[in-house]
Amino acid sequence: MTTKNTSSETRIRLFVIILFLLTGLVTYKLFNLTVVRHSALVKSVEGQYSSPSALLAGRGNIYFSNLATGEKRLAVTNKSSFYLYSVNMSVDSLQEVSKKILPILNVKTTEEEGQSRFFQNQDDFLEYLLSQKDKSYLVIARNLTKKQAEQIKALKINGLTIATEINRYYTQGLSASHVLGFVGFSGNQRVGQYGIEFSYDDILSGESKTQEFLGNKTYSDILKFLKFWNYGNPTLTSDGLLGNVEVGGGNDVVLTIDHNIQSIADLTLNTVLKKWSAPRGSIIIEDPNTGAILAMSSSPSFDPNNYSSFKLRDFINPNVQEIFEPGSSFKPITMSAAVDSGAVTPDTIYNDTGEVKISGYTIRNFNEKASGIQTMRQALEHSLNTGAIFAQEKTGDDAFLNYVVGFGFGQKTGINLSGEAAGNISNLYSGRKINFLTASFGQGVAVSPLQLANAYSAIANGGKLMRPYLVKEIIRPDGTAIKTNPKILGAPITEKTSAQLKSMLVDVVDKGFDKAQIKGYDVAGKTGTAQIPDTENGGYFGNDQFIHDFVGFAPAYAPKFVILIKMEKPKGIKFAADSLSPVFGDIARYLIRYFNIPPTRN
Repeated sequence: MTTKNTSSETRIRLFVIILFLLTGLVTYKLFNLTVVRHSALVKSVEGQYSSPSALLAGRGNIYFSNLATGEKRLAVTNKSSFYLYSVNMSVDSLQEVSKKILPILNVKTTEEEGQSRFFQNQDDFLEYLLSQKDKSYLVIARNLTKKQAEQIKALKINGLTIATEINRYYTQGLSASHVLGFVGFSGNQRVGQYGIEFSYDDILSGESKTQEFLGNKTYSDILKFLKFWNYGNPTLTSDGLLGNVEVGGGNDVVLTIDHNIQSIADLTLNTVLKKWSAPRGSIIIEDPNTGAILAMSSSPSFDPNNYSSFKLRDFINPNVQEIFEPGSSFKPITMSAAVDSGAVTPDTIYNDTGEVKISGYTIRNFNEKASGIQTMRQALEHSLNTGAIFAQEKTGDDAFLNYVVGFGFGQKTGINLSGEAAGNISNLYSGRKINFLTASFGQGVAVSPLQLANAYSAIANGGKLMRPYLVKEIIRPDGTAIKTNPKILGAPITEKTSAQLKSMLVDVVDKGFDKAQIKGYDVAGKTGTAQIPDTENGGYFGNDQFIHDFVGFAPAYAPKFVILIKMEKPKGIKFAADSLSPVFGDIARYLIRYFNIPPTRN
């Protein structure tokens, strides 16, 4: 009995000791989790839970249109890519890591494959690693190719891990990048920056996203969320793009940009800039009847797939956010005001002496010649500064200013892009007569390319100033669509005045710009060659620095499109009539074929 009791007591004591040890271990684990490591675990969970990559997964696509077929073309979507990170406390030797990893990272890749961080040499890479040694988690390189990822995995280096993340993918590279913008980082969140990505960030990401993912969820909810997403290894389609995954109800956005027309605009712009060694340029193509923007091109551009390699100024959209003095392309605005107000008719005559003197200033024609008796129609054909001055004086300063404002200058057009410039017509509020005279031929007032194209659209469409827009429709996750309706902002001129101005502008092309003419079609247009203001020292830069622009539309009496072309500081050519008339003609011919427009002339 004594032996049996002793054995039982021993087993009981052993059980109590084991139970005590287990209780102590559990208590320690709980203490470690809830007190010692609580903050780190919370950050870790929050980091995964509100992961920028996971939240980006359900962001809606952006599409270009195809006006010829009615189909849409994918412009922006979400794509899985590889990245390399290190847990620094587990890395044995940074020198060894640097030696093995650097040759793999420094392989330059194509746009389709991605572009990893490029280090100049081993010392540069090692310095980068050492400078981040205090971080327990360090992203070393993003956008790795599959080959790079496999090579790094094969090294089996302690502390280094290859993972996948979801990035925004821009299928057309540089094309329309100023319109599209990109998705970047704001703290730990991925948000749209610039262009449509910024202006429609809530629409693309889904209005319910913030509430759904950042609300009060339990730890098990988070684990379920991560398990559902298989985060770090999402399900992919054969081409590497994410499958049909919805997060927070992100909506798709379909642009008015036609991908075929945009491609022609991009190609044509780059060709003309190269031909005349011009550093910058822009092209806008607009439907004058609705305000829909069919193409918006600018150069230099940037690659939204690799936006971190560019500077902040590269992201500014020159067509919308920058202004310039338009020069003679503003004269049709002056003539519209004069004709609409009844101050002149297209056949009103004046005597061109070649110059106008006022308050100690002498204003001359561009060729410094006198043409004698001229009609308003001829003044526009020959681009006479004196004719524009005559028309402005007949109109009167107050009425002229009202028409300039009525055409949308000095104010934003209301296009659905943020950061739009309002232009600058402050000189017309100074009360100085000289400012009105120079404004009549486009000097001393500044406009954005979009404002100028939109004003010509009003002349082309019968006198209606339309609100330009870029978003054709928004498609909800359930497939229903919200379409954009054209909006009339005002009517600066009557339909009768519009018809008269179209006739005058057709004569401008017929009698002045043979390279812009299209056989069988009525084409309207006007060039501008303007000096560039010296904003620091006052006045204008020398005779070798000009801005060339051409704005026109066709067919003139039933217009389908308005084209604006702008080129800065071309070399070896003085006037826009010579540099840009052929460019306008080439684009207009393409559009006439594209829209299958029948001839308007015998």
